[in-house]
Amino acid sequence: MTTKPTNVSRRTFVKKSLAAGAVFSIVPSSVVSGLGYTAPSDKLNIVGVGVGGKGLQNLQAMNSENIIGLCDIDWNYSQRCFDTFPKAKKYYDWRRMFDELGDSMDAVVVATADHTHAAIAATAMMMNKHVYCQKPLTHSIYESRLLTRLAAEYPVATQMGNQGNSGDGVRQLCEWIWNGEIGEVTEAHTWTDRPIWPQGLERPEEAMPIPDNFDWDLFIGPAPMRPYHEIYTPWNWRGFWDFGTGAFGDMACHIMDPVYRALKLKYPEGISGSSTTANTESAPQAEKVRFDFPARADMDKVKMPAVKVHWYDGGFLPDRPEGLAQGVPLIRDGLGGCMFVGTKDTLISDAGGFNPRLLSGRIPEVKPYLRRVPGSVDYSDGPHEQDWIRACKESPEQRVNPSAHFAYSGPFNEMVLLGVLAIRLKGLNKVLEWDGDNMRFTNIGPDETMQVTKTDGFAMVNRIPTWSTERVELNALEAATEYIKHSYREGWSLPPMPA
Repeated sequence: MTTKPTNVSRRTFVKKSLAAGAVFSIVPSSVVSGLGYTAPSDKLNIVGVGVGGKGLQNLQAMNSENIIGLCDIDWNYSQRCFDTFPKAKKYYDWRRMFDELGDSMDAVVVATADHTHAAIAATAMMMNKHVYCQKPLTHSIYESRLLTRLAAEYPVATQMGNQGNSGDGVRQLCEWIWNGEIGEVTEAHTWTDRPIWPQGLERPEEAMPIPDNFDWDLFIGPAPMRPYHEIYTPWNWRGFWDFGTGAFGDMACHIMDPVYRALKLKYPEGISGSSTTANTESAPQAEKVRFDFPARADMDKVKMPAVKVHWYDGGFLPDRPEGLAQGVPLIRDGLGGCMFVGTKDTLISDAGGFNPRLLSGRIPEVKPYLRRVPGSVDYSDGPHEQDWIRACKESPEQRVNPSAHFAYSGPFNEMVLLGVLAIRLKGLNKVLEWDGDNMRFTNIGPDETMQVTKTDGFAMVNRIPTWSTERVELNALEAATEYIKHSYREGWSLPPMPA
């Protein structure tokens, strides 16, 4: 794949976009950095966007390279990262960092709130920069499809930050299942104890003064503007619909990955869900979701029949399977796990596919053959990032993609976000039929409505228990369309979808 020529310089184009707001139809530069073969001993120039939390850990795992730029809207929370990489230039606005450092940077790490992932990653890819983007890859299904197609069009190395995807466990698990060790799988279960941040919250009524060294407008980004309140960030944004995707979006990219990979899944044909109270602002405290997948092409040693995949979070768990010893918890690693119910045996593993075992106690004798990532034996940061760095330094023609590259993680992320929509659309009280190719539900009529809780208050009034529940009625098709492809705040947009 070759770089597309252009008569418009990247610097001129980004400066115009800065003046106009955040318009992301950026034309790639004619001088491409980091896209030919780079000797492993040579160092990449990497910039980070969103460096106060997980971004710091990712960059520390990449400290074999040159970290030249750091961007975050909260310089107080990010001070640890600034201290760790004191030579890197500091920015609030990632667009300005791209403008000033674009000619020298090779790669970008994106670890902002979910709702700004797509804009930053798409811009970087169209500038021919390698991209490492935290999970969930995007905030909407359309955004995932966009990044998938951009990754096919631009010769860059990409990786989603679900580090278990590089692990030995998921590879061993796949080798067992594909060898027919547990027979045909028609049922799978996945679970986590998250959330460990507040969910089920309503929008605060009071506004707070914006702190010093903090850019609230840039945090809001493409989302609708709202007054600043300390409950939103850092960390807690995950529970609010405008900024995050709740426990499902955060953890399913880790925990459902072995199921998605081992069972060769793509788009479900139906989704349904139930939960504790989910309101117009925030994800619920606990939920269950079911995906219905059609049969896939048979493999050499095992068939791939239609399968139902279940998700549980917030304390919900699947029924204990027969063969699991009494007293053994389903969550052993503090993250979650998954279970494949086959016609011959049942396979259970920790999150990310680590420590797979058969409930029969039998240990399969299957010779390993899938590529292993050196050192990826648990959830530690390092191997997943370093495998991406290796791919960045390889020429596009000879590149061995890291395993969570966007051609894989983009469609996988679409499936994860459908689980979020199963809860947001649960008021329709039906199994939602999904047309994956066209990104639309086929059984939501134009006049259908659903009720969603807005407030659910309780107080003792004159010693009498009193509830103050308010619900809003939404047009279901309009709501679903917005959830699939967001409308963005004025001045913010995404590039058109490549063909």
